[in-house]
Amino acid sequence: MRITNGFDVSASALTAQRLRMDVISSNIANAETTRAKFVNGQYVPYARKMVVLEPTTPSFADVLSGKMNGTASSKAAGVKVAKIVEDQAPFKQVYDPTNPDADSNGYVQMPNVDVAKEMVDMITASRSYEANVTALNTTKAMFSKALEIGRA
Repeated sequence: MRITNGFDVSASALTAQRLRMDVISSNIANAETTRAKFVNGQYVPYARKMVVLEPTTPSFADVLSGKMNGTASSKAAGVKVAKIVEDQAPFKQVYDPTNPDADSNGYVQMPNVDVAKEMVDMITASRSYEANVTALNTTKAMFSKALEIGRA
């Protein structure tokens, strides 16, 4: 295990949470976008995006070979963005016969974005980001203390 693994873990989390906040911001900005894509001859509304995270841990084979060879794995645990997916929830139907995107019955398909839910997700991502900044600063403080003790 490397001495800098703590930095690697926090850095990966900061990167992932920053991307989550960017995607959430995009969802909020497009909460009223009724013409996001042109599919099969018609416009479809913006579909909410979600970030899928997965852990980045050393594989079992890496750990096993490291133990058998007497070397520790240098790969740090952490998190990475696996993919960004579209929410499959149905679009909202809003009655607005004056809207140019209304169907023959006067209904408009609106994005499946719930701004209140997006704000909760934004707060969660922001708090996670702050927690990882704190962990990074704590790791840095521990290194500084260790270096001070080593000099004495």
